[in-house]
Amino acid sequence: MAYSKLGRNSAARKALFRDLVTDLIINERIETTESKAKEVRSIAEKMITLAKRGDLHARRQVAAFVRKEVADKETNQDAIQKLFDNVAPRFSERQGGYTRILKIGPRRGDGAPMVYLELVE
Repeated sequence: MAYSKLGRNSAARKALFRDLVTDLIINERIETTESKAKEVRSIAEKMITLAKRGDLHARRQVAAFVRKEVADKETNQDAIQKLFDNVAPRFSERQGGYTRILKIGPRRGDGAPMVYLELVE
């Protein structure tokens, strides 16, 4: 199998990935389980690659994926603007490998392996 289903149907899985990628763009570091981080990493790197292109079509492709409403009153425009104005120029010389996964140990409740997924400085 090419990907992990994470115990969700396709709509819930897509919503989860949209939320995690949006949070990663805004906060530049998120704490999640290892399996979710491994799946989200490839999507986040594709979004950064689109942002590096910088044209209108790339902006619309990112806008189609990034979450529309952000919980802490930032809109997706803020996330898109941050991605195109701050994050993408930082990686202009880099040919991939924009994220890293740092293991932080098991979760207290169920022992799931937890990690930080963050953008490389």
